[in-house]
Amino acid sequence: MVYHYHNMEFEKIGDSLIYDALMNQFDPEYIKMQFQVAVISLGYKASTYFTKYPGRFISAHLADWSDTEKKNVAIGKGIVNWKEFFSTLKTGGVKNIFVEMDLDTLKDSASYIRSL
Repeated sequence: MVYHYHNMEFEKIGDSLIYDALMNQFDPEYIKMQFQVAVISLGYKASTYFTKYPGRFISAHLADWSDTEKKNVAIGKGIVNWKEFFSTLKTGGVKNIFVEMDLDTLKDSASYIRSL
């Protein structure tokens, strides 16, 4: 089974991040995660979680974020450190990557990904 989350899992209950509580509850043998890179808009990096929970992820949704524009932008135009992200995929266990964006950012995103 794969768990696909949204921003609510990056809120806190008391001092605990909901996402970390889920990771501690889910059996890694039976439940893999899909990481939403868009949570960078909330201050959380995929690479941090790939190294914190190695082997727990099966896929990732790519998205980039502009702090100045406060919106998703083409991959490579925002604040995500994509070299760091791609260097930690294997550690996280990621097997599939999905590009999640508007069509108007697809061309620039594809060109950037190919350049890596």
